[in-house]
Amino acid sequence: MDNDIELRVTVLLVTETNPQSELFMEYVRDRIGCDVEALTPRDAVPVEDDIQRVVLLDADHVNEKDMFHWEESVAGDRANLTLAAFNLVDEDQAVNLATTFRLQGVFYRRDSLALICKGITKLIDQELWMSRNLMTRLIRFYRRQQINAFRPANGLTQRELEILRLLGTGASNTEIAGQLFVSEHTVKSHLYNIFRKLKVSNRIQAMNWVRQNLGGTPLAPSARGASSHE
Repeated sequence: MDNDIELRVTVLLVTETNPQSELFMEYVRDRIGCDVEALTPRDAVPVEDDIQRVVLLDADHVNEKDMFHWEESVAGDRANLTLAAFNLVDEDQAVNLATTFRLQGVFYRRDSLALICKGITKLIDQELWMSRNLMTRLIRFYRRQQINAFRPANGLTQRELEILRLLGTGASNTEIAGQLFVSEHTVKSHLYNIFRKLKVSNRIQAMNWVRQNLGGTPLAPSARGASSHE
């Protein structure tokens, strides 16, 4: 790394701890030579500023609500926290997660331990770790998103779009009402209309729509380079 101040590096596996995950952590610790720790999906996000963390979110155990929890931590311009999705089934799942969350790395179930360690090393160096094919699909997705940005958004009013953008930042109804100087009842009424127009049933689905259609999540802007693998 070429930081002015070299941070201590920790690989953090967010999962339900079991004998298999313990063996994986031991392998990574021996192979890369850095600290490796585990947290359950419900644990608090670490806040120390003097540690660079590469966070592997185990897709088998971390649901979308928990991923949004970690996403909010990255949104605060914390350059020392790198998110990667781990244990993915296939590329379709990777596309869905990478267009919803600010991921800098993707690891599949089929990946060998050696390949995973190589990818973690790249993430420590603040590079992207995704296959060429996945990056190509993401580029196409964001190009379509740019085109769609100039089209009417599902009949939403300007106020509803404003509320959706605030919703996409993780703001609560109370926070949205405060920023727009309206009552919480008004916010709830707008959300009801928004959900109906978007054909979604909850905030998580609406936030997914925001990120995929209104450009709420840029693709890993802090990454210096990209590493691809087949």
